[in-house]
Amino acid sequence: MPQSDSRPRVMLEEFRVKNAPDDYGMADEKWNFKKFTKNFRIVIVRLDSFEMEFDLIGIQPAFANAFRRLMLSEVPSMAIEKVMIKNNTSIIQDEVLAHRLGLIPLKADPRLFEYKPEDATDGSECNSLEFSLKVKCSYNKLQSKESYRPEDLYENNNVYSSQIKWHPIGNQASVHKEADVSPVHGDILISKLRPGHELDLHMVAVKGIGKDHAKFSPVATASYRLLPEIHLTREVNGVEATLLQSCFSPGVIAIDADGRARVNDARYDTCSRNVYRYEEIKDAVVLSRIRDHFIFNVESVGALAPNIIFVEAVKVLRDKCKSLLDELNTL
Repeated sequence: MPQSDSRPRVMLEEFRVKNAPDDYGMADEKWNFKKFTKNFRIVIVRLDSFEMEFDLIGIQPAFANAFRRLMLSEVPSMAIEKVMIKNNTSIIQDEVLAHRLGLIPLKADPRLFEYKPEDATDGSECNSLEFSLKVKCSYNKLQSKESYRPEDLYENNNVYSSQIKWHPIGNQASVHKEADVSPVHGDILISKLRPGHELDLHMVAVKGIGKDHAKFSPVATASYRLLPEIHLTREVNGVEATLLQSCFSPGVIAIDADGRARVNDARYDTCSRNVYRYEEIKDAVVLSRIRDHFIFNVESVGALAPNIIFVEAVKVLRDKCKSLLDELNTL
């Protein structure tokens, strides 16, 4: 590795993990704001409406982990909280059905709603959304006598999230559209019915955070890992090059036209350390990870875009810092 590269590293040896030489650990480093602003960068690698991969570079592990935890548990979203069951003759118990409904992600933007007061019995247009689900299964009168498929024999034998209907409160209809507050996916299976089974439900969705219940978490996954680094200490050719390539994830090690191995892209290596199993090539590789370079993967459930979720997590951390400073100033 280049001698001029002073980034903090953790070395992956055969049986242990240790800090790089002359690296005393980031936890002992004094906070230097000028150094932080000079080194800190955010690089977006991949972004779409549901998933984002980005790098946080030049930041301490405590901050990276704080952002992960905030995205999971303190960025709010809307979810079904109350289910009034007027009729449920399906085979699913009331409490199981209510739990399934609560886990259906809604498109409603939580930034447009307020938290419902704890002492409030009824919701308002500012803090609640009301839905209904009324489905009854019956025999299909136009069924084919040659078919035994439930889809042909019965009507409404499967209950999907697309059958949930929104009922505006107050002037919500002038502010929101049904497509903007309905379930994210219309093909989520809620229940299976047979003739005589019926569901008649009234549901209320409120704003909440994942710390209270996982259904309020705006992300399906939010994780990070350190950037892998692979350095070849000598030339590896022929059969050894092929063996070296097989020790790493696909695409990490490439073989040139002359049969010489080279590091193609270490980013997506899993750091399995399989190379240390082979005496003939274990001395040719130095494995490490950059300790201030975090690769984040965020997968949204659909209410907010993943980049918006990260920005909201930063705002939550900012507000927490302000609250702490205000408390300290009042002492």
